[in-house]
Amino acid sequence: MSQKLKFVDTSRSEFFATTRKRVDAYFKENKISKHANGAMWAKTVFFLGGFVLLYALIMSNQFGVWSMLGLAIVLGMFAAFIGFNVSHDAIHGSFSSSCKVNKALSKSFEILGASPYVWNITHNQIHHTYTNIPGHDEDIEVAPGLVRISEEEKVNKIQRYQHFYAFLLYGLASLSWVFRKDYKKFFQKKIGQQDNTNHPPVEYFNLFFYKFLYYTIFIVLPLCILNITWWQFIIGFVAMHLAEGLVLGLVFQLAHVVEGMAFPVPDSQGNIDEAWAVHQMQTTANFARKSALANFLCGGLNMQIEHHLFPRICHIHYAAISDIVKATAEEFDVPYIENATFFSALQSHYRMLKKLGKEAYLEQATENKTTASAEIVAV
Repeated sequence: MSQKLKFVDTSRSEFFATTRKRVDAYFKENKISKHANGAMWAKTVFFLGGFVLLYALIMSNQFGVWSMLGLAIVLGMFAAFIGFNVSHDAIHGSFSSSCKVNKALSKSFEILGASPYVWNITHNQIHHTYTNIPGHDEDIEVAPGLVRISEEEKVNKIQRYQHFYAFLLYGLASLSWVFRKDYKKFFQKKIGQQDNTNHPPVEYFNLFFYKFLYYTIFIVLPLCILNITWWQFIIGFVAMHLAEGLVLGLVFQLAHVVEGMAFPVPDSQGNIDEAWAVHQMQTTANFARKSALANFLCGGLNMQIEHHLFPRICHIHYAAISDIVKATAEEFDVPYIENATFFSALQSHYRMLKKLGKEAYLEQATENKTTASAEIVAV
């Protein structure tokens, strides 16, 4: 049996205690709830309403195939934005102080073809605890054998080109989620090193019922109602998911796989020699923190540092508390990794992929040649 991983260094635990105290003081002094405010509800109505409107426009049969294709692509992007802005907060329990409201809004994830129950296990419980730890955090396993993002993994020939094709794979993320990922995660015996065999009976029903509902709404009904051929439907359906998957993949990767990120490995006793909160600061990055557009679209996921430290605070407040977190990190000499813009983060991610792929392979090849030459000389 695998040992439970532990964060054993408490020498820097004061960082998080101080940060939490200052963040709590911000809400108390300004008499602000940590949950959704008017702006958050307006975002929710905008993204959910926009999604329904786009779907209705497509299903109206009032547009040509090229217009419907464009609407399908935008629909896919709105699906990702709903995941970021509504579902994510609701599943974390940060949207509202009411469990009923959070549960109701978490159902928006089902509309996107994803399981909030499985996401709670893989993301809330495991990713947020064991961030960027190989063998524990499966969120960093984009495509094992194809995309290498940990130095612990041996590099292979095809990964020399991962800085090119990885972005294409990100586009497949949504299709995988709808048809494969949830089923695989639900039925595998362990996720990371955590037991995954004791699911409530109702969750078996929920998994299959809501998947069936999604397939009916987004596959069966369009094929029955729209005046298009089956191959035109496939193009539109795939285009919708490629758009959704690319948005999802990029936002999550830019938060955890950029330059400066750590991918720590526990010792033989299962210990990580760091405090949990400091570990989060070493494995998480922000991008475009000062961008109003990024904050609106990404649902606070461009401020993953604040999210990982305070997942029960609604993301609408992250911009305000980020200055507090950054100042406290600097005070305690704790890293606060951020890229000023989306594009600078994208460039950093590209360089990271290239370093862990092409450059690592060339370095490995050089070492192998040196070793072989030394063996020949020895003979």
